[in-house]
Amino acid sequence: MRVFNLTSPAGRTASAAYVLLGCLALASAASADCRDAPDPKVNWTGCSKTSLLLGRSDLTDATMSKAMLTSTNLDGAKLVGAKMSETELSFVRLEGADLTGADLSRAVGWRTSFKGANLSKAIFDMAQVSRANFEKAKLPGASFVKSELNRSSFSEADLTGANMSRAELARVDLSKAKLGQVNFSYSNLSRARLDGAHLQGAQFAGTYLYRTQLGGADLSAAAGLSQAQVDLACGTAQTKLPFGISAPKNWPCNTEDD
Repeated sequence: MRVFNLTSPAGRTASAAYVLLGCLALASAASADCRDAPDPKVNWTGCSKTSLLLGRSDLTDATMSKAMLTSTNLDGAKLVGAKMSETELSFVRLEGADLTGADLSRAVGWRTSFKGANLSKAIFDMAQVSRANFEKAKLPGASFVKSELNRSSFSEADLTGANMSRAELARVDLSKAKLGQVNFSYSNLSRARLDGAHLQGAQFAGTYLYRTQLGGADLSAAAGLSQAQVDLACGTAQTKLPFGISAPKNWPCNTEDD
């Protein structure tokens, strides 16, 4: 390690450089001002914004990574391109909000409501948002890789082309959802509801389908399904299966106390 004589020109130059670097570091740390108003590109990194009424706010390209948003109302808010990774979202309302392209990777929450929200190409990779409400949400091209969504509802949602591979989807409600081209590879769909779902081109390689409800679902153009997987599921006479796969003799399944 080189030691500078602070009385020499070189030493004074090095000292000034260190001071400048320190000032820049402090400026960077202070760039997230939690007192800033809810405006586009606001930086609320790590801020506590709980139990607030922020409905219809314009937070386009906002940075809220690691923020605490518990119980905050963001219904109808504009959050296009927002950075919300590792954000706490329990009981947050985002109904009808626009989160196109938002990054919610590793977000954590319980009973978050995205009902009717636009989440096209949003990223939820490795997020943990169990019992969330995605009913009638727009989710084309969204990514849920390795996410935990147990007991969440996607009823009547549009998930066309979404990536839900290796996700935990136990008891998730996907009834009447648009699931064309969705990648369910190696995900857990045990006891999930896919009644009446549209599944053209959906990928099911390695998917766990124990008692998955497939009543009236159209799987005729799904890919990666095996007879062994279907034998674990629960369908009806109205369930359409791919060529070469037969409906198990135990369909429809006996009613089971869950």
